[in-house]
This record gives sequence, C-alpha cells and structure tokens, in this order.
Amino acid sequence: MTPEPEILWAPPTDVRDHTRIGDYLAFLERERNRSFADYEALWRWSVDDLDGFWSSIAGYFALDLGGKSGPVLAGRSMPGARWFPGRTVNYARHALRLPGRDDEDEVVISVSQTRPTASLTAAGLREAVARARAGLQRLGVRPGDRVAAYLPNTWETLVAFLATASLGGVWSSCAPEFGTRSVVDRLAQIEPTVLFVVDGYRYGSKAVDRTAEVAGVRAALPGLRATVVVSYLDPGTAATIPGAVAWDDLLADGGRSGFEEVAFDHPLYVLYSSGTTGLPKAIVHGHGGILLEHHKALALHTDLGPGDRFSWFTTTGWMMWNYLISGLTVGATIVLFDGDPGHPDLGTLWRLAAEARVTYLGVSAPFLMACRRAGLEPGVEHDLSGLRGVGSTGAPLPADGFRWVYRSVGRDLHLGSLSGGTDLCTGFLGPVPLLPVRAGEISCRMLGARAEAFDESGRSLVGRQGELVLTAPMPSMPVGLWNDPDGSRYRATYFNDYPGVWRHGDWITITERGSCVITGRSDATLNRGGIRLGTAEFYALVEGMPEISDSLVVHLEDDAGGPGELLLFVALRGDRPLDDGLRARIAGELRSNLSPRHVPDAILAVPTIPRTLSGKKLEVPVKRILTGTPPDEAASRGSLANPGALDPFAALARDRADARGVRPG
Repeated sequence: MTPEPEILWAPPTDVRDHTRIGDYLAFLERERNRSFADYEALWRWSVDDLDGFWSSIAGYFALDLGGKSGPVLAGRSMPGARWFPGRTVNYARHALRLPGRDDEDEVVISVSQTRPTASLTAAGLREAVARARAGLQRLGVRPGDRVAAYLPNTWETLVAFLATASLGGVWSSCAPEFGTRSVVDRLAQIEPTVLFVVDGYRYGSKAVDRTAEVAGVRAALPGLRATVVVSYLDPGTAATIPGAVAWDDLLADGGRSGFEEVAFDHPLYVLYSSGTTGLPKAIVHGHGGILLEHHKALALHTDLGPGDRFSWFTTTGWMMWNYLISGLTVGATIVLFDGDPGHPDLGTLWRLAAEARVTYLGVSAPFLMACRRAGLEPGVEHDLSGLRGVGSTGAPLPADGFRWVYRSVGRDLHLGSLSGGTDLCTGFLGPVPLLPVRAGEISCRMLGARAEAFDESGRSLVGRQGELVLTAPMPSMPVGLWNDPDGSRYRATYFNDYPGVWRHGDWITITERGSCVITGRSDATLNRGGIRLGTAEFYALVEGMPEISDSLVVHLEDDAGGPGELLLFVALRGDRPLDDGLRARIAGELRSNLSPRHVPDAILAVPTIPRTLSGKKLEVPVKRILTGTPPDEAASRGSLANPGALDPFAALARDRADARGVRPG
C-alpha cells in the first residue's frame, strides 16, 4: 500500500451544490439517468463508455455541431480513432459565444510590463475579431491556409488567432524570445501565407530589438504573401519593414462576424515539441477535439465559469497559452500577462493576481519552488482574497511546494497539480473539486483519460512505478504530425513501444487511492543496477538545500554492461563554493532520505542549469553532449531560456574525452 501523504485540502460536504462538476453530475442524472457515488465511479464510466461520456460533454456544454449526425467515435484503435465523423464545428464561434456574459462585460484583460493595460468587453472582442477577420480575407486567407505569429502574450495575438480560426485557417505561434533558427525550424515546416510579427519585446527592464530576426524569418519563408506588424517598441516600425501591413491598417475596415464551419478534425493550430533533440515535431490539433477536451478540463476539473478571472503565466510558444485562451469558451475572463515574472522581483505574478482580482492563477512548479526558496508569503504581502485556485504544471511539484502554497498563499485554495503536454494540448492528470489535495500527489486521472502505469511487458501496475501510457483514445490527441501523410512518424513517436497504446514518456505511480505521482521523464531514465530511479525525487531533495538553486542529474550507461556513471550537476546560490563538505552533505541527504543507489558518482558545479523556454530541464540533451554529441546537434539553442548553459557541459565532455584519449564526435 502506497503511504498516504498529508491531506492539505478537502472538499466541503456540499461540494456538488456549488461546483460545475456537481452541476454536470446533476445533468447526467436528469438527462441520462446516470448517477455516481464518487469520483472513481464517474472516472471509470468516462473511460469505459467513451461514446456516452463524450456525447454527454457535447450535450452538457451545448456545443454547436453541424453536419450529419452519426457516431461519436469511429473506431477505437490507436492511432486511427476518429471523433464525431461527419460533424462540423468552429472553435472561434464557441470562444466568442462567451456563455453567461453580457456585451459590456470585461472578458479580456491584457497586462504588459511594456505598454499600458488594455481590456476588451465581450462586444469589443467580437468586433476586433470581425475586423481582423476582414483584414485577413483582404490578404487572401482561406480555409486551410497557415497563419503564423512571432508575437508576445497580448490581446492582439488573441484576436489574430480567433480571426484565423474563424476563417478555417491554421494558426501557429512562436514567442518573440525565440531566435531566428528556432522560428524557422518550426514555421518553415508549415509554410505560412501570413506572418504576424513585433519589432521587439521588453523583458524586465531590457528592450530587445527583433527587426533583424524578423527579416531573417521572412527570408526563410518564401511562401509568405503578407507580413502584419504589431508595433511594440517603436510606433513607426511597420514603415521600416518592406511591404508590411500595420496592425491598425489590418483592422481599419469594419467586418461582419462569420465562422467557417469545418470538419470536426479540421486543423485548428500547430504546436511544436521542444526541439531539444532535433527538428521540432509539428503537432496538429483539431477544432472539435480541443473544444471537447478544454471544456471538460477547464469547467469540470478547474471549476472555471462566468465570474472567474483566469490567468496562467505562459508565452505564446507554450501550449499553456492555448489552454489559457480556452478559458473564454467556458465564460471566464482571461488575464494575459506579457513580461518577466521575476522583474522587479518574484512577487510580480502575485501582485498581478491581487490587482486584476484573479480567481485562478496558473504558474509552473519551478516558479512556486523559487518563491518558496525566496521566503515569499504572497498571502500576507498581497490581497489575494479573490484567489480560490492555484495551478501548477511544467514539472512535478514536490510535497514541500504543496505545503508552501497552503502555508504562504492561502489555506482554503484548491491547488491543482496538472500533468499532460503539448502532444494532447491538455492535462490528463490533474485536480478535481470532488477529491482532496494530498502533499506531493496529483489528485486524479482526469475524466475521459484512461491513463495507466505499464511495466516493460505491458502489464498495468498499481502502487508501483511504471511507464505512463494512455490505453484509450482522447479527442485532443493530435490529428497528426504536419507533412506526415502516411502517419508513419506519428506512429513511431507515440505507438512503437506498446502497439495500440500511447506512450507518453513519463514515469508514473498510480496509487491505490487513484492519485498519481510523476517521477520524471522516462527518456531520461536513471538505471543503476537494474533499478529505475526517477529524477523528480533527486530535484526535490537537492533543491531543498539552502545552498543550491537548481540541479540536474544524468546517468551515463556503461557499454560493457557495468553500473555506468551517475552525475549530479548543481547551480549554487551566490558565491558559495562546492567544497568537499557540501558534496558530503548532498551525498548524505540522498543516501539517508532516498537510498544508497541515489548517491552520485560525481557532484559537479555549473553556473546555471539549461532549461527550455517553458522551464523544462534538458536532461536528455545534456546526456547526449556528455556522450559525444556536439551541443548544436544535441539541442537547438534558440529553444533554450539560457543558450550559454550548454557550454560547461560541452567543455566537460571535451575534458573527459581528452582523459580517455578520444575526441567527442
């Protein structure tokens, strides 16, 4: 039996009376003659009766599906399952329905560290989208055309996306902090016809010019018919980019609202894998699957609806931007933030929550742990009386992070640890108001997500660590990968290890209670003496030490079949040296709190730990560098938050090769 951790929050006895999932349960009883004693029974039905469950989601949220009525699901094999074949839909139509909102209600708040705060009412958002739609039509955008963006998280980006979706165009975006190569590696794959850009961006107090990068990207996209410039740092920028259309000119003429009804699986947007181990995969998501999944996740699991103000810190290059935007579909006001969450200090997002009266704030697990290490007490320092929920994703949140939220942010909050990914553009492990929050655990497998832990033989495990898999299809699984007409790359990416089963790439333990613990990426496996070790437990322990700000652990296998080498890299606080005493303390903590197998063969100091722009540690690329792969082949530097962080690992690889009398490849 998996030991039960401390319960930090428990649902009130009348939870079904004042939550959206409670209302959904009443709908099922009233309309479908189905009742469920507890969440486990509801989840089991949702993954056993896929047709019944997903049709109930479409019915409960009154999704506007046109076309010819037919089955919910054609085929159940993966890949190949098709949802609502013959039906038509448009994502933008649903986003602009804004259920429960009046025309004068504020539905978008766009906060920037560069420009004044802007807001849009429901009527104002619809008008801006109609104008942008008309502008895109003048530029020749038709259904299926790709429209790309090199924009920050502002209201203009939202409007451009919804206008594109309304036309049946296919959206794709990169954050302006991406370098030229990273943008081209992504956008050149989809050959956009229109490109939205900014002249630069501001991060903290620093203005970063991007006009040279814009020129480089445009030169690498020969199929472009038009470039639209959102002047951001300099109001006159549009005039300096040859042939560019100014944002204000795009929206100059009034347009009528309209929505191209497209097939349920028509591409809505293209997201990209991190690109840390090669050319980023271009992952295609469809209108209908995203609508179904995000309604379920945001309304039933996150309890969002009219009256909520929903914010998640993200850039436009991370899937959480797409997830945040879908807050509109369930009637929430979305609060966009454009800036540096650490400028002028780590209190920035907590101040945003207080000033904008955010009711649900999403951040990354590393951000919460940084706030904990800095000794912040946001609940004391700011008026967070309107905040009822905090979301955490991007990495496993250690138990100490859970405790810090309840101690320092708010005792009555619903903390939602979420795990999923770009591949499905959602979380499929997460919170639900019906279940308690336990320190260090994700509350549940979310509705409609048949997540399991598999051993190497494909047997399902409970109470033991295994490979995270999905054994039934979900609507937001990708329509496919771009330029993969026979689906071979798609199959190889997700279905090679367990035929007919989606392998996600994480280690998971599903407890006897139904809660879940993610212990790291399975493609960054630490395997010592045949025992698989998760990386998350290393990081939780090591980064809890006051001298250490960040860490990364890799295991280098021995080709001769020996135990290999376990290396722990640490970034230290201030000028603290890594001496023998600190090394001994780290090793002692790992030995006594985890096991002797967790003690590294070497502990090395580096200036900073390499991370992607979305905050993920580069365990696999570092391992590849240390085994001889040149850094620029191991990772695309433009996809990293700190490109120079790879250099110490490359230097170490050279030194190790010299010591062995060989040179890295």
